[in-house]
Amino acid sequence: MTVRRDFQEPAKCRPDLVIGREELFAGGREQLASGGSVLLHGPAGIGKSTVLRALAEEYGATARTVLRCSATESESHLPFLALADLLGLVLDDVSGRLPAAQRTALESALTGRGESSLQRDGLALRLAVLSALRALAAHGPVLVVADDLQWLDPASAELLGFAARRLEGTPVQLLCAVRTEGPESQEYDRHLRACPPGTLAVRLGPLSRAQVAQLLDHRGHGGLPRSTVREIHRTSGGNPLFALELGRALADSPTPPRPGEPLPVPTSLRALVLSRLDMLSVEARRTLLVASAGARPTSALLHAAGRDNAEAECAQAAELGLLATEPDAPAVRFAHPLISAALYAEAPAHERRAAHAALSTAASDPIERARHLALATTGADPEVAARLAEAATLARDRGAPSVAAQLGLLAARHTPADGTPSQEERRLIAAEDAITAGEVDLARDIAREVLIRATVPADRVRAWIVVIDTAGHTMAEVDAVFPQALADAGDDPRLLALVHYQLAWRALIVEGDFTEARAAAAHAAELAARGTDRRTELLALAFQAQTETLMGHPDAPRTIRRALRQPQDPRVAWHHNGAGSARFRWLVMGDQLAEARTTVTALLREVRRRGSVESEVHFLRGLAETELRAGHCGRALDLARESLRLARDSGIGETASAMLTSLAEASGGDVDRALVLAREAVQHAEGDGDQMYLSRALGALGYAQLVAGDPAGTVRSLRRVRSLELGLGITDPARGRWQGDLAEALVRIGEPAEAQDVIDTSREHALRLGRESVLAVLDRSEALVRAAQGDLDAALAQLTSAQDRLGKLGYGLEEARAAFALARLRCRHTAEGVRRWREPERTEVRRAEHGRAPATGPVAPETRANTASAAVDEATRLFRRCRALPWLRQVEEVLAAPEPEPVPAVPAALDALDSLAAMERQVAALVMEGATNREIAARLFISVKTVEATLTRVYRKLGIRSRVDIVRLAAGRRAH
Repeated sequence: MTVRRDFQEPAKCRPDLVIGREELFAGGREQLASGGSVLLHGPAGIGKSTVLRALAEEYGATARTVLRCSATESESHLPFLALADLLGLVLDDVSGRLPAAQRTALESALTGRGESSLQRDGLALRLAVLSALRALAAHGPVLVVADDLQWLDPASAELLGFAARRLEGTPVQLLCAVRTEGPESQEYDRHLRACPPGTLAVRLGPLSRAQVAQLLDHRGHGGLPRSTVREIHRTSGGNPLFALELGRALADSPTPPRPGEPLPVPTSLRALVLSRLDMLSVEARRTLLVASAGARPTSALLHAAGRDNAEAECAQAAELGLLATEPDAPAVRFAHPLISAALYAEAPAHERRAAHAALSTAASDPIERARHLALATTGADPEVAARLAEAATLARDRGAPSVAAQLGLLAARHTPADGTPSQEERRLIAAEDAITAGEVDLARDIAREVLIRATVPADRVRAWIVVIDTAGHTMAEVDAVFPQALADAGDDPRLLALVHYQLAWRALIVEGDFTEARAAAAHAAELAARGTDRRTELLALAFQAQTETLMGHPDAPRTIRRALRQPQDPRVAWHHNGAGSARFRWLVMGDQLAEARTTVTALLREVRRRGSVESEVHFLRGLAETELRAGHCGRALDLARESLRLARDSGIGETASAMLTSLAEASGGDVDRALVLAREAVQHAEGDGDQMYLSRALGALGYAQLVAGDPAGTVRSLRRVRSLELGLGITDPARGRWQGDLAEALVRIGEPAEAQDVIDTSREHALRLGRESVLAVLDRSEALVRAAQGDLDAALAQLTSAQDRLGKLGYGLEEARAAFALARLRCRHTAEGVRRWREPERTEVRRAEHGRAPATGPVAPETRANTASAAVDEATRLFRRCRALPWLRQVEEVLAAPEPEPVPAVPAALDALDSLAAMERQVAALVMEGATNREIAARLFISVKTVEATLTRVYRKLGIRSRVDIVRLAAGRRAH
């Protein structure tokens, strides 16, 4: 397959040219940086030249000499052409350092003035190329960049391979690209053997759907609907060149493809992939056209469609590389999806209709038969429309809402103007199927088309609801829709219920007003009951229940029971905004983790069966959250990442999924990744005006900052959460569970009083609502406050109790965190015990002289050390059980720190330092000892950033500027 030069990217590299290749790019960069060579390989258009140019541009700056060649198929017959590209410009620099015979042979080959050939001057030429590269390398590193190795003329390829195999120990590196076909292809082996030993072979595979979307967006085609982007990805097979050409053609096309039809393939790509089509017979081309029109073509299907010689004609196409050969598989599979699309696009319209007509009787599946019948028919036909509507219902029942949407649109197109159901009603059903499938762009387009044509109020209100639904959490952007929807609803309670249900969501998302949201939901439920719309009534009751749960409202259990009362609507029972979801949230917040897991697992199974993308994203998050609470961090991370991939692919729930994935990454994955995701979620929530998820995103950011060792950042983020939730009217601390993290971070930065205030306020609500796990976490945080105030014994007792309660409740990660806090305090207690153990013995002597019994002495340092070591081992065991890798790294840091030394008592002479907090006095005292910030951090078990922040406050409070001033102040007080 030859790629024409007008398809290739410009020589100047841009950052977006390595989209989807970041890991491969990093691997190539690392290989080059270590002195090795790289061979990129993959099929045509996959992006080899792009990555090669990006690597050459980045790494070429470090080389003294860069030699380049880029071969073409049309020039591959010219001997020594690639060699001339590589060495032509440096010949004058190296020729004087070559032996005469080598110089003569090389100059003759490069200039063409002689009759040089590999047969006549083989050894001299081979040695000349090797010597030339060594001569260049004597003055600094050399990078040889060779693209399209498969088109190198044989003479140049032989000479370059000879030299490359003998360059070990010489600062000459090769960066090459070669075309190979299938993923199992070993064609690159021949070229790899011609590269230096240890060359890294990197295969470039297809881009994912999200990467194709990102690539199209970077190239100015970001306005395409997501459903179209998905079809581009399918048709291109993830090939970036093909995807860009398809995207460009669609962006330039005045009319999008009709439902059920493949993408239009631009002439440029047709010529590229169908160059061998002329070698087929006319009948073989017709057979392939029928195959391209079918969804899952087989030999049996082609026979049933009238292609009597299908096997022989398919075998002929396979020999030409148009079909993939799979001897044991009955399916007829094209070598690339683009071949099928291009073949279909190339055929005249009447031939395509004939192919569909044949398949409409040959296909065994009723959905396929109806689709082919529609594509074979022109104009309105009530019988065809009815069959398509039946097929859409069948697809919906099978859990294929995307197919149902496409069939529904075809049904609307074939419905007569005065048909029943009407064209608008069938379009609206298709739009609702598209929402279920996650194709919100398609649904929005359908709704807008209905609003242009419809005059019936019910149709218009349903269309407005689709527009609002597709806005998701960006409801502020469709504010103008609500007055129009209310006007169209008139005084019809059924229609008004639909609008007021959406107004409830608006109050929550846009206004952040839980009280108003609850009232609007209750009103919507009442209207729906009056209009006998059970589905909307159930949705409104479920929304009211969730709102009351988050508010800590006492009516929440009663409203959940109302939402679960019979009769139920199956569409609501499994919906992510239905009563099942509300009950799941109640179970999670009420510490019933096992039942919550069972509930959400059943919901997830059902929505997957029905093909509801938005509900699947939602329940994947719910299951991930449940596993995270239970301390199954690895499982939670897998689920959260799956949710995020699906959310980004569909454009649904991205903020919420990024937020939850951040929590999972900070607990069991990559903390840096957690910070990136949390900041992304905050940015999206702020940009969307989404008050509900802004506080959750900030909570995730605060947690990630705490795990990353940035307690000051945690305090900044979680103080905002506290303020937001106060304004929103959220009182249930089990909603975000950020209170313990804020209190812990406040202790670390030396603000125990504020930490205690957070604990006291949250405990009041947790006691009222019976949130046992929250109370245990608050006790864990309060123990840290007590420890900061010097009451270590009470802190140890409270932590031991908190750990035991969290373990019994099934909160594995929180239990492990309590064990870790206990281990750190026991280590600190050990240091305090050493100080007590070393007190002078004269106190006991005086007791004996006065006839008193010896006091019970401090526990021996060895005993305390053993206890501390056991506590660290227990924390390590629990974190390993949870697979909480970031927390395990924190334990390792404690173990790697030097043996704890007693924190010196603050000298009595430092009266001027009495205004400092306990943590500030301890840090100041260690500064007086001459300890560095890192040593202080190790002794006090805090981060270096916390030490720096504490010293800044000390300087400010004492009116000094540096560590030296602290030492001088202490010396002055002692002298006085």
